[in-house]
Amino acid sequence: MFGRAPKKSDNTKYYEILGVPKSASQDDLKKAYRKAAIKNHPDKGGDPEKFKELAQAYEVLSDPEKREIYDQYGEDALKEGMGGGGAHVDPFDIFSSFFGPSFGGGGGSSRGRRQRRGEDVVHPLKVSLEDLYNGTSKKLSLSRSVICLKCKGKGSKSGASMRCPGCQGSGMKVTIRQLGPSMIQQMQTACNECKGTGESINEKDRCPGCKGEKVVQEKKVLEVHVEKGMQHNQKITFPGEADEAPDTVTGDIVFVLQQKDHSKFKRKGDDLFYEHTLSLTEALCGFQFVLTHLDNRQLLIKSNPGEVVKPDQFKAINDEGMPMYQRPFMKGKLYIHFTVEFPDSLAPEQCKALEAVLPPKPTSKLTDMEIDECEETTMHDVNNIEEEMRRKQAQAAQEAYEEDDEMPGGAQRVQCAQQ
Repeated sequence: MFGRAPKKSDNTKYYEILGVPKSASQDDLKKAYRKAAIKNHPDKGGDPEKFKELAQAYEVLSDPEKREIYDQYGEDALKEGMGGGGAHVDPFDIFSSFFGPSFGGGGGSSRGRRQRRGEDVVHPLKVSLEDLYNGTSKKLSLSRSVICLKCKGKGSKSGASMRCPGCQGSGMKVTIRQLGPSMIQQMQTACNECKGTGESINEKDRCPGCKGEKVVQEKKVLEVHVEKGMQHNQKITFPGEADEAPDTVTGDIVFVLQQKDHSKFKRKGDDLFYEHTLSLTEALCGFQFVLTHLDNRQLLIKSNPGEVVKPDQFKAINDEGMPMYQRPFMKGKLYIHFTVEFPDSLAPEQCKALEAVLPPKPTSKLTDMEIDECEETTMHDVNNIEEEMRRKQAQAAQEAYEEDDEMPGGAQRVQCAQQ
């Protein structure tokens, strides 16, 4: 990220808190913090605020990059985010890194090292509409990281490790580049020496099971139960089944249902929609057909005697829609959308036969003379009215643009400038 170089502010406070000069070495800082932290630990009757200040000061000065920023720009630069110094620091975590979580009875208290939570692993799971209607189970094989049993997540045969010298145990490295007189660039990346763990393990002491990685790969089969009525994008969670890591609460594996399109049915909530096309004869004189449902049941769909179905009409059947989630015996509605297919043309004898049985045509109020005075017209088919309207609008916009280009605007602008 880019930003202006911050103004200089107080860059002596942290040294004064630890009681060391600005030239203090890392060993001097450790000794000063160790002595003052024991004295001011709250479990030993010390001052809690002083204990927090000691941790904040040591956390900054023990990190070479943060110390360099602090010495150059002061405390305000860290609070503004340079080097991550503005982040919250748990004083008990820093203290535990020196003395262990059991110091002062802290091993059984909430002041011990708090475990961070691992990330959840999210997988999309494609399902058919039949799967969501009937319910199903799917077995999935996954690979995940688990704590190495040989070293119990220590990474070494002896259980020992040391702070990474490259990042001073922070797991991150911050570099600053001067881009100009008042511009700097700050970059923060995971330490390549310890891969962001903050620890370093002697090569000869590395665990043979995990090669010092603390975790090994394991294959696991999960059975995912898709219940009746579940929805698109609904989540199915397996708590604590994600990748394991030392000092980390294992995250969850989450499957997100992705419903595939169906060729016949469309789903809207708990209702189903089905498309069916009728011939004109069926729409006028009655129809019946077999509808194969999502559970392979055969439903007989038929019209009532004398009923006429109009184009674009809907009919509903109760309790034949989707099962309701966690109430599978209750179902929504099944809507059937009818399209009526008209013949392209009729023979003269067909027209006469239809006129004989259909309601009579409305009589014209015009006289023969008035009709003779009218102009004849010819109609043509319009296959897609929306597409035709879009084409006409685009053509009109193009013509307007070309007219603007042809107008002699240059002379008009000169005339305005002379007035």
